[in-house]
Amino acid sequence: MSKFKDLSLTQRILVGMGAGILCGFLLRQFFPNNELVDAYVIQGVFHVGGKIFVASLQMLVVPLVFVSLVCGTCSLKDASTLGRLGGKSILLYLLTTAIAIALAMTAATLIGPGNGLDLDTAANFNATQAPALSQVFIDMFPRNPIEAMAKGNMLQIIVFALLFGFAMSISGKAGQRVSRMFEDLSEVIMGLVTILMNLAPYGVFCLLAKLFSEMALDTIYNLLGYFMVVFCVLIIHATIVYPTLLSSFSRLNPFIFMKKMRDAILFAFSTASSNATIPVTMETATRKLGVKNSVASFTVPLGATINMDGTAIMQGVATVFIAQVYGIDLSIGDFLTVILTATLASIGTAGVPGVGLIMLAMVLQQVGLPVEGIALIIGVDRLLDMTRTAVNVTGDSMVTCIVAKSEGKLDVDVYNDASAGLKEEDLNLKLKS
Repeated sequence: MSKFKDLSLTQRILVGMGAGILCGFLLRQFFPNNELVDAYVIQGVFHVGGKIFVASLQMLVVPLVFVSLVCGTCSLKDASTLGRLGGKSILLYLLTTAIAIALAMTAATLIGPGNGLDLDTAANFNATQAPALSQVFIDMFPRNPIEAMAKGNMLQIIVFALLFGFAMSISGKAGQRVSRMFEDLSEVIMGLVTILMNLAPYGVFCLLAKLFSEMALDTIYNLLGYFMVVFCVLIIHATIVYPTLLSSFSRLNPFIFMKKMRDAILFAFSTASSNATIPVTMETATRKLGVKNSVASFTVPLGATINMDGTAIMQGVATVFIAQVYGIDLSIGDFLTVILTATLASIGTAGVPGVGLIMLAMVLQQVGLPVEGIALIIGVDRLLDMTRTAVNVTGDSMVTCIVAKSEGKLDVDVYNDASAGLKEEDLNLKLKS
């Protein structure tokens, strides 16, 4: 146990992931359909432990985003700075999404994972209707900010925090007093993040042990071509496209960036939730990458809401795959329509539950493909969803670094310091006097 505690946080999380995957496979292999194991181990210990871990992360999302964004906004000198941050962030997120789906469709067309595949095309899928874009903009403004926080509506929380922070900045001494209180709250919440990060190896173990004890591998074998194309494009986008954009736009070392992103990537992969990973992404951006809170508090939650690169890759491959399975040819115009629709839909469906499948249904309808084809790929979506989330979180942090560097809000010394942020990850339970 002492040797385990001596490992770095990344190493401990990797041990937890490996042990969880191995445990899940062994339980599936040696105790298939065992009611006792299923009730007390899989649905008992693993289910409860994993759910508590994810719920604990989600517990911090709303207070962290609200408090950090209020602190960041009230420290801005003028409203034009906020406008520049928003404009740069949204344009970069749309750019990476467009690149992602174009890359995905190109790879799927060249490889042809659906060609000659004999699948049951009588499958059925009921697509949820996406809200109108005008309604999305209306819904961004909360009628009741407390209700927005209770429901975790991230866009409404962002808007209210921006307005509240701006009001503090123009309120003189009263605003300064409230600002100091929010800065203290921010430090306390980051302390909670540190506590949860140190519990991550155990939560990750429970999540992956349950997942791999229930996963039907024969489904992956049947859709191996589709699975591998999506997975490989996700890896290429994260390890080649992102570092290239980071180096081109900010002249920062991409190898340092990828190394410092390890913990956030592992969290995202394990939880399969960009929102649940926000506390870790914020911690990584501010403490390890040197981004000022005034930028990270805005770009990270915004990216977790509208940055859909991983989902766009799934949509690109899935669209071509479904067309191939049904024997439908896509024209150049169809390809351009898919790229445009998926890119704009990443904002138009932001914050909607099941956003990935809603966006895919919209894309399929735009090019005349059967929406029922979504049912063909749902079986392998859970494992791919974990990888997509890891890609999305990496993209959020990459855009955050580029925007911060362009605004002079990135500490290059902290960015280049290999040990930056590691001290803050150590859990010190001694009371401070």
